[in-house]
Amino acid sequence: MKMQMAEIAKALNTTCEGDDKTIITSVAFDSRKITTGGLFVPLEGERDGHDFVAGAISNGASATLWKKGHPNKPEDITVIEVDNPLTAMQDLARYYLRKVNSTVVGITGSNGKTTTKDMIAAVLSKRFNVHKTQANFNNEIGVPMTILEMKPNTEILVLEMGMDRPGQLHHLSELTHPDVAVITMIGEAHIEFFGSRDKIADAKMEITDFLREDGEFIYNGDEPLLQERAKKLDQAKATFGFRDEDTVHATGFKSYMHHATFTINDSEQKFSIPMIGKHNVSNAMAAISVGHHFGESDEEIASSLSNFKPTANRMEWEKGDAGEAIMSDVYNSNPTAVRAVVTSFGQVEVKDGGRRIAVLGDMLELGEKSPELHAGLSDTLDPQIINEVYLYGSEMKNLYDALQDKYEPENLHYYTQDEMDHMINDLKNDIKPDDIIVLKGSHGMHLENVLARLR
Repeated sequence: MKMQMAEIAKALNTTCEGDDKTIITSVAFDSRKITTGGLFVPLEGERDGHDFVAGAISNGASATLWKKGHPNKPEDITVIEVDNPLTAMQDLARYYLRKVNSTVVGITGSNGKTTTKDMIAAVLSKRFNVHKTQANFNNEIGVPMTILEMKPNTEILVLEMGMDRPGQLHHLSELTHPDVAVITMIGEAHIEFFGSRDKIADAKMEITDFLREDGEFIYNGDEPLLQERAKKLDQAKATFGFRDEDTVHATGFKSYMHHATFTINDSEQKFSIPMIGKHNVSNAMAAISVGHHFGESDEEIASSLSNFKPTANRMEWEKGDAGEAIMSDVYNSNPTAVRAVVTSFGQVEVKDGGRRIAVLGDMLELGEKSPELHAGLSDTLDPQIINEVYLYGSEMKNLYDALQDKYEPENLHYYTQDEMDHMINDLKNDIKPDDIIVLKGSHGMHLENVLARLR
């Protein structure tokens, strides 16, 4: 971006104090990441961003937003006073998005948002100037920041949109007015705050609240909750999935250790993605559907998908100290995601004498249903397929109890949250070179530390 402070003040319907000809080339709310020409946004949360304005100035900030009435307003920098710095940043993002006039693709879903976002960006980058959400910066702070970071020549903005409460996606949809809205699937993520999958589906559908009249809704056609709700929309619709009735449906699916292949709609074009599992093929079909919306050919899309780079910690294969292969998927976790990852992992071939070992950490934010949902994972674990199970965290005790009749004691291990070192030492003593390991748990369980120690 590149705007004078006078234009920013006008966009925010106010005036600025200081040099209104100051040129702003970036926006940041972290004083450590501000650069010369940057506008500092002091957000109020666990810590008050206003307390760090001096650091922002020393790092090169050219201007700052400032909450009206907040003490110690700086005098050596251009200032715009606002009622709420976060709301002002969102308003500025809304203005800048209209100014650049890029087409918006919004993506949400209980699982697969980040991978699908990466796939869609890869597909569209072949023909268009694309800017996408970095990592999973997908909330009411991350979405406006992503908008403000895009270059003026951006033709398509690919936005991941997350939510953990009703109304959040309604707000993000109003902020962005997507031209294409994508829902990957409905699972149990954040069910603690919603109570049921029906209510999660209602909240996910909020992404379509400000879908443009000539826009398109692309959704998982194998999910009855979405089929039912999509009927209420007047905009164009397309589905993806594994049913013949889906607009884009997978055929000939095969999963290998490092990639998966498939065709669609019985066509001859073969697709390959550098990830495994049926759920990632579903994500790829969402990306194919978006590619079709923008006129991409299957040949072009296949080429893009074969080379796309997924965001870190999504089913990445690593090598351990003993020579074992480790699949790391430790960014987040919920029952749907665990089932998908464990099922995919169970399809990976092992060498003679090698074992499949699962290390599973607690799934967080499941509320009062947590014991039941953890225990319910027992139907996904078969000792003939997943030979050893290591369970970590207080909630995983429910799964440990549920597996007592399926696994021999020597193949089933449980550790409390203060026993990570113990678990890692046991793993190191147990793992053989031909074994393969999967690590899956919510980010708050920090299984990335297990990965680091095993490497």
